[in-house]
Formats: sequence, C-alpha cells, structure tokens
Amino acid sequence: MFSSTTPLIKCVPTLTKQVYRRAVHSTKLTMAPIKVGDKLPAVDLFEDSPANKVNVCELTSGKKVVLFAVPGAFTPGCSKTHLPGYVQNADKMKAEGVAEIVCVSVNDPYVMGAWGNQHNTKGKVRMLADPSGSFIKALDLGTNLPPLGGFRSKRFSMVINDSTVEELNVEPDGTGLSCSLADKLKLKK
Repeated sequence: MFSSTTPLIKCVPTLTKQVYRRAVHSTKLTMAPIKVGDKLPAVDLFEDSPANKVNVCELTSGKKVVLFAVPGAFTPGCSKTHLPGYVQNADKMKAEGVAEIVCVSVNDPYVMGAWGNQHNTKGKVRMLADPSGSFIKALDLGTNLPPLGGFRSKRFSMVINDSTVEELNVEPDGTGLSCSLADKLKLKK
C-alpha cells in the first residue's frame, strides 16, 4: 500500500503492540491527509475496465503528472466546470512539461470511460476509476456524500513529480470549485 519509506509504516508495529497490551481499549490508526513532499501510495486504479489496472506509483514514476479528483462522474460541477477545464488546458499543461493528466473518481471504470468519452478526453486526460475508494482512503481525502452514494473523493488537484506530491490543492469544503481547477495550478518547470 505505502512505500517502505513512508513514516506511517514505521508506526504500525508499535500500534499493533499497544493494541495487544490494552485488550480493554481499542486503538484506531488514524492517518493524516497526504501533503506536499509525501510519496504517493502504490494503489491500483482502473482504466476502461476492471481488467486494466493502473498502479499510481508506476504511472507517476520518473515524470510530472497532474492528478485531480472529483466527487462523482456526470455530476454537475464535475461535468460543467472541473473536467472540461483540464481537457481545454491539456495541450498547454503538456507544453509546460506535464507528461500525463489524470482524473480520479470513486466510480467504476465503465462509468469513468463513458464520462471521458462524453467529454472527448482521449489523448488529453486519463480517466481512472477508484471503485472501492482505496486510493482516496490512502490519501485520506475522502468524504461522505450520501446523495452520491456515500463515500466519495473530496475535490482536489495535485502536481506529482516522480511519485512525490509537489503541489496540492484541496477544496476547503471538499466539493467546491475554487482552488482545484485547471487554471489554478502553479506548474513549476
């Protein structure tokens, strides 16, 4: 799940021992949200079908990648503003050294593929599904949105350089459209 250099992993054995010593109390391992300077977790996402796994660390290894996440495919803010902004700015971002632009949502890969087709993302934005929310949970950037089915991603964007977070923009309310839009990224050369 996490690379062996992640400080959190060093804490797990200690917490496990504490749980065994304190049989009456329960210890919950809480994570802090990912931050600038952290390595991405090695989690598989899916592109177009459940058979096409894409490991996030392998995808971002040795290159600059823009990754943004949305609460749900086909939702109004995501479809009218968020995704279209990245599609429209794809050529400009790639000219500035971005190798890949990735959209992630807690949806199934077929839904993400259909949403991408509707917005002509081919060759511009890769549409990756996180069906169980494993990636979003590992980043600790999830939120509960019952009208959208429960657990979803907060709306955020990040610039990743060689699997390390270089810039992170999380919407203050988790769903708004202010700091995570394509034109708000500050791409460093």
